[in-house]
Amino acid sequence: MKALIIIDYTIDFVVGKLPCGQPAIDIEERIAALARQFGKQGDFVVLAVDLHEEGDPFHPETKLFPPHNLRGTEGRRLYGKLDDWYRKDGQDAYWMDKTRYSAFAGTDLELKLRERGIEELHLVGVCTDICVLHTAVDAYNKGFQTIIHEDAVASFNATGHEWALGHFTSVLGAQVERGYR
Repeated sequence: MKALIIIDYTIDFVVGKLPCGQPAIDIEERIAALARQFGKQGDFVVLAVDLHEEGDPFHPETKLFPPHNLRGTEGRRLYGKLDDWYRKDGQDAYWMDKTRYSAFAGTDLELKLRERGIEELHLVGVCTDICVLHTAVDAYNKGFQTIIHEDAVASFNATGHEWALGHFTSVLGAQVERGYR
C-alpha cells in the first residue's frame, strides 16, 4: 500500500500570506492529477495542512514568518484545482492539521499509515525545502520508503528548492520522480 501526502497546498502558501507564487501555481495541475489518481486507486490521500493561531507567542514560527494559515481564515483553504477535487471527490481524503514543519510532528500520521500497512509515501506540496523536507526526514527516520514528485513540489526559495531535491536522494535515500510510476 502507498499514500500520497499533500503538504500545505493552501491559498496562503500559493498566493496568500506566505506565497511561493508562480512556482506553486505551476504545480497546481500535477497536484490535482495525483490526488485524483491516488484517490481513484483507493490509496490513502492525506492533506497535511498547516494550522496556526494568531499571535501565538509560544510558536517558534511566529518570530520567523508573517502570520499564515491562521485558524478560520480563507488562507487555509486548499488552492485551486486541489480544492475543487477535495470538495467534489476527496471525501475519503484524510484532512490533518499540523502545527510544525513535519507532517509527523505532533500528529497521528504515523499511526494512520501503520494501521493501513502503508510503507511507501509519495510527497508533494510546498515548501520543498521546509515542510516537504522535514516530513521526508521524519519519514526516513521512521523507515518509510519515500518518493518525491519533483513536478509537484515548489518553494519561494529557488536555491533551497534545488538543494532539497538533492538532499532527498543523497542523504535520505528518497526517490525523486518527474511523474507517477
